[in-house]
Amino acid sequence: MSLLRTKSVEQSIADTDEPDFKLRKSLTALDLTIFGVGVVIGAGIFTLTGRAAHDVAGPAIVLSFVVAAIACALAAMCYAEFASTVPVSGSAYTFSYASLGELFAWIIGWDLILEMFLGASVVAQGWSAYLKVFLGQIGIVLPDAISHGGVVDIVAIIFVLVLGGLMTLGIKESMRVNLVLVAVKLFIVLFVIVMGIGFISSANYSPFVPDAVPTASESGFHQPLIQFIFGLPPVTFGVGGILAGAALVFFAYIGFDVVATTAEETKNPQKALPIGIIASLAICTVLYCAVAIVVTGMVRYDELDPSAALAAAFSYHGQGWMATVIAAGAVAGLTTVVLTLMIGATRIIFAMSRDALLPRGLAKVHPKFRTPWVTSILVTVVVAIVAGVTPIGALEEMVNIGTLSAFVLVSVAVIVLRRTRPDLQRGFRVPLSPFLPALSALVCIYLMLNLPVDTWLRFLVWLAIGFIIYFGYSRRHARVGQPDYVDVTRPRVVSGPDQAKRSPGTKK
Repeated sequence: MSLLRTKSVEQSIADTDEPDFKLRKSLTALDLTIFGVGVVIGAGIFTLTGRAAHDVAGPAIVLSFVVAAIACALAAMCYAEFASTVPVSGSAYTFSYASLGELFAWIIGWDLILEMFLGASVVAQGWSAYLKVFLGQIGIVLPDAISHGGVVDIVAIIFVLVLGGLMTLGIKESMRVNLVLVAVKLFIVLFVIVMGIGFISSANYSPFVPDAVPTASESGFHQPLIQFIFGLPPVTFGVGGILAGAALVFFAYIGFDVVATTAEETKNPQKALPIGIIASLAICTVLYCAVAIVVTGMVRYDELDPSAALAAAFSYHGQGWMATVIAAGAVAGLTTVVLTLMIGATRIIFAMSRDALLPRGLAKVHPKFRTPWVTSILVTVVVAIVAGVTPIGALEEMVNIGTLSAFVLVSVAVIVLRRTRPDLQRGFRVPLSPFLPALSALVCIYLMLNLPVDTWLRFLVWLAIGFIIYFGYSRRHARVGQPDYVDVTRPRVVSGPDQAKRSPGTKK
């Protein structure tokens, strides 16, 4: 009953062939790249760029994106190594089970459920808000009672239910819809970049790195944890502002890790997964930097609208019609984000249920569609309820802390598995290990420390609930701890019916 018992890589892979839990392998490297781009590029590209430039970094926000991309690239390489070594649903949960042990696997699985459930719900509400704006601009007015801002956001609920039905029909079908929407989103982003170039003034880039200025700090539980512990003053603009901006825009990249949850449904995971994870991150980095350069060149950084920088930038130049285009792009963009996060949530719960850390009935695979349909229904219902009736507000930052904690454990797990299982075939290897994985963990810990104290307190409450479930149910029911559990890595000699009844590993 060890808390750190592990499930071998070989056994994790063998479980994927069980008839009752076998998923359809249909995804390619292109599918995974589109999948990653679809979840990473959302509302952040339309809003976060302007807020970070206006508040902390100025035109040097493009350098903040580069710094954040480097931090993400470190974590992405760790994910790529693990996903190509353990091509099984569950992402960081599965990786941790194979290297750090069951308790760490439970913690990270529980954190990922929080990230994807809450993330999908928050973005679904954002989708409803953007749809309301877009329809209003073309003359269609949605009643407040059933749309964003009402008591019950019926529009968000219907949206989630439609995506849930699509997700249940099949991963390939979901990817086809995702492909179309990502294409629309990328076209609009590129269109905005190309159109914006004509309004750039080089004077707006001076000073490129504004001088550091004192700023008022948050107090009490709303201040960053690192500031609360060490009493550090907040940094605005200057070199410190670039780093502060990196901590802020880092969260615009969150989502590439969801690609790893589809490992079990990928045709050639050893090759396709590293390509999908790293390529999607590279594409998003280029687009983010391009948008940052354009928007800070169109309008001086201290005049940018922090809430809707791109739309306001075009309105500033008398191009109000672009606001309609941007709203349409946001609707398409957020659709792919919600769909991808919901798929990721189902695969995390599916993997945990197959291991019996959650009830195994949740891992049932539909005989025709070969999707985890029970889990899909559960995720759809929960996300729809949360998106429809719950004011998310400050809970949005819990998405970030759940993601960063996963990044930390995956980075550490790469180091551990290199030492404990150097014999494993790896489709991709993180260079300069263990130094780069260790650096990845340290960078993510630093970013976690920049989150508010109240976010940490809510995170600890969520962990406490998870521990109650683990010690009350999961630890006793886990397949790895059952007397009849057979690990394919253990040597067995079976000769005759009597020997077949003996425990695994018993010699004749």
